[in-house]
Amino acid sequence: MSVFADLHVHTTNSDGEMALSEVPEAARDAGVSVVAITDHDRLHPELPTPVTAFEGVTVVHGIELRVEPRSEDYESDQSSGGSDGPGERVDLLGYGATPTPELVDELDRIQRDRKERGRAIIESVEDHLGVDLDLEAREGLGRPHVARAVVDHAETAYDEIGDVFDDLIADGGPCFVAREVTSFERGVDLLSDACGLVGLAHPYRYDDPEAALELTRHLDAVERYYPYDREVDPRPVERAIAEY
Repeated sequence: MSVFADLHVHTTNSDGEMALSEVPEAARDAGVSVVAITDHDRLHPELPTPVTAFEGVTVVHGIELRVEPRSEDYESDQSSGGSDGPGERVDLLGYGATPTPELVDELDRIQRDRKERGRAIIESVEDHLGVDLDLEAREGLGRPHVARAVVDHAETAYDEIGDVFDDLIADGGPCFVAREVTSFERGVDLLSDACGLVGLAHPYRYDDPEAALELTRHLDAVERYYPYDREVDPRPVERAIAEY
């Protein structure tokens, strides 16, 4: 019997649209029997074990952690022959999570930073558009929440979340606010200690996919299948899989 899995799912614990309780039914409707919950920079408080049987669906407790690949230790390691990786931040996927004190402390720090960043983005967008979004900064809040609030507001001209990103809150946009993220090597260490498997998320979402794929030499896996908004050449990721 074939087993179909979706190993990259967000819930309302971060920027997803489904509560955890809604996931099993959605999975069954899609013909999926295994789901990994990989909320942004957060472990899910309702998943007490690395793997859980939940209403007929196998649910893997995971996390998606944004990291900064450029650091002195990493560049020193790469100077012996490899690429120093992309200049942009990338996302790591950890699967089968058992929280460690060190990971919990780092996620707490990240959530404090995300909350302050969220407040700054909300205020900037409101000032830029001259509206009140009626949105409160909180843990787990991300830019998609802000974009949805803009689209839902009756006094803005935006109908698409992507347009809000492109015009306002994408990197370099007039309302963009940077946040402090974990270094690549610390992220790998934290997730390796807490999870059974650590991989690179959606390599073709980065400006330089092949440079991002160089990072998989330090990882257990790479996300091979992802619903990109364009056709991608699978050969670079397949070469990384074969090599690393």
